[in-house]
Amino acid sequence: MAASAPKDARRPEPDRLLVEIADYVVGYDSSRSEPAMETARWALLDSLGCALLALGFPACTKLLGPVVPGAVLPGGARVPGTAWELDPVRAAFNLGVMIRWLDYNDTWLAAEWGHPSDNFGGLLTLADYLSRRAAARRRAPLTVRDLLAWAIKAYEVQGLLALENSFNRVGLDHVLLVRVATAATATAMLGGSREDVINALSNAWLDGGALRTYRHAPNTGSRKSWAAGDATSRGVWLALNSLRGEMGYPSALTAPVWGFQDVLFRGAEIRLGRRPATYVMENVLFKISYPAEFHAQTAVEAAVKLHEQVAGRLEEIERIVIETQEAAVRIIDKSGPLANPADRDHCLQYMTAVALLRGRLEAEDYEDQAAADPRIDALRAVMEVRENPRFSRDYLDPEKRSIANAVQVFFRDGTATERVEIEYPLGHRRRRPEALPLLEAKVARAVRAHLAPRRAETVLALAADPARLEAMPVHEFVELWVI
Repeated sequence: MAASAPKDARRPEPDRLLVEIADYVVGYDSSRSEPAMETARWALLDSLGCALLALGFPACTKLLGPVVPGAVLPGGARVPGTAWELDPVRAAFNLGVMIRWLDYNDTWLAAEWGHPSDNFGGLLTLADYLSRRAAARRRAPLTVRDLLAWAIKAYEVQGLLALENSFNRVGLDHVLLVRVATAATATAMLGGSREDVINALSNAWLDGGALRTYRHAPNTGSRKSWAAGDATSRGVWLALNSLRGEMGYPSALTAPVWGFQDVLFRGAEIRLGRRPATYVMENVLFKISYPAEFHAQTAVEAAVKLHEQVAGRLEEIERIVIETQEAAVRIIDKSGPLANPADRDHCLQYMTAVALLRGRLEAEDYEDQAAADPRIDALRAVMEVRENPRFSRDYLDPEKRSIANAVQVFFRDGTATERVEIEYPLGHRRRRPEALPLLEAKVARAVRAHLAPRRAETVLALAADPARLEAMPVHEFVELWVI
């Protein structure tokens, strides 16, 4: 490789992709789309609800707090749901871990997939830090509306990069897009120039990408639940470095031999799937009913519908057929023993089996005690997972972006249940009117379960008043969520 490396040391112009992202993040008014702003409000509230729910799981809480005991920062960034005050980088890790832990936060599916709300780990904690500092200096703090406008941009950067660029096919984890999106947006939030954003972005790409090993058998593990927290915190760190004047690398993507595209993307060009605006936030997928990997959401919904037909005939089942999309076959079709909750919530058969057996699927169903029920593995053993080509085509169709699954159970006496096919999950934009009341209830359950009663009702009243919520300074908003 080195023999073919270019020897001309003249600095090139920045890569086109870096410029496109920087121009959008610095110059575009994302708040002018009211559908995007409305969705962003729910994305923020949903993310915080997911974060609160995660605090009930010791495997999550053991990762929280400062890097070492005592490394706190009074007056720094608060971590919602806790009493921690930390530097913005560490706070971003904490909140990012919490939001992602239960696999219950919003989702984006395309050639690549991921969870744009992972960026709230960095954006909300950084906004709290900046807002607190501004208020202490008698300057105008950031408002929640400001935060939502920045979140729309982070969603757009991550989501458009996912439209046509499949990092999973080269073995890289989607959280690299969280790092890129947070780095770009956080730099602009800090007051960075177009050049500062380009510098931060170039360093974000030079970081390469984490391997997807921890998401797949036989190595699936809890790192998949903290990888996004790691990515968003790294984005904040790169943004802070850029504002200190740390240099960038203009051809980080395209440099022959040494650039990201040649080293890690098989020489293919990385590009945005469309002109950036507010498309991703307006079309993001919420997880309403089930804390489950999103490719399985409609399979679980179908299985719940079949529960009453199946629950009393478990010993009579001959086979269970699951039709799904190619992406689900590739990432969550698993047989054999499942080692831990992270393994189970990324197994299509496990999630479908629990839904058939119990008529529901909750985070606790992935824990060891629940998984010890021998009936779950007995159901998994008779499952057949098949790709349905139509489901795969519609999954990638920009006018549909469906995430279809179909489930049917066959019995030894020759009878069968109906074949239940669900094309769009409850959190899809096409089912928004049906989903929003349930999303509101999801947030309310999380808030009331974790915050003191009076505080919980204050938060929920604020959530029901968009104008008052958006006008609130970020540090006053975060204050409502700390204990």
